[in-house]
Amino acid sequence: MPTTITIPGIELYDENRKKFLKTETTTIEIEHSLVSLSKWEQKWKIPFLGNRQVTEEHTIDYIRCMCLTPDVPMEIFNAIAYAPDVLKQVNDYIFDSMTATWFNERGPSKSSSEAVTSEVIYAWLVQLTIPFETKDWHLNRLLTLIRVLNIKNDPKKKLMPIAEVQRQQRDLNEERRAKMGTKG
Repeated sequence: MPTTITIPGIELYDENRKKFLKTETTTIEIEHSLVSLSKWEQKWKIPFLGNRQVTEEHTIDYIRCMCLTPDVPMEIFNAIAYAPDVLKQVNDYIFDSMTATWFNERGPSKSSSEAVTSEVIYAWLVQLTIPFETKDWHLNRLLTLIRVLNIKNDPKKKLMPIAEVQRQQRDLNEERRAKMGTKG
């Protein structure tokens, strides 16, 4: 699902580029998707997701790769570096789950050493027979679908009946009340 952002016009001297920068206020439409991720990784040849080494230049270029609005000059994207509110809006959009699905995270989290690149995600689509039309979905929604299918397809992880979950929760609450000496 795309979103619209408005980049305010700026006029300033850019020390790094040794020139004056002047832009008009511009509204663009962006989409955080597998397609955007693929474009960015094709250019930079490093993973974007989970990469702690992503620079401001990388981030600005990722916004360019997300842009659906045609013929936006690079100066407009460079102006985003001077607009912290716009960067926050873009980050909020990127990190939005875009779904009502949530996961009950119990126990230690399993972190994989495998870098998640666009090709890895495409492989998951093929493996799980997810149609390629999902390449334009918000990336977090697509990754949630992949995770749900992995959980549903894992024969070792059967979901507990709701009555069992409720019983375990009651036992845990009783144990905590006894330990704390409270009534509830």
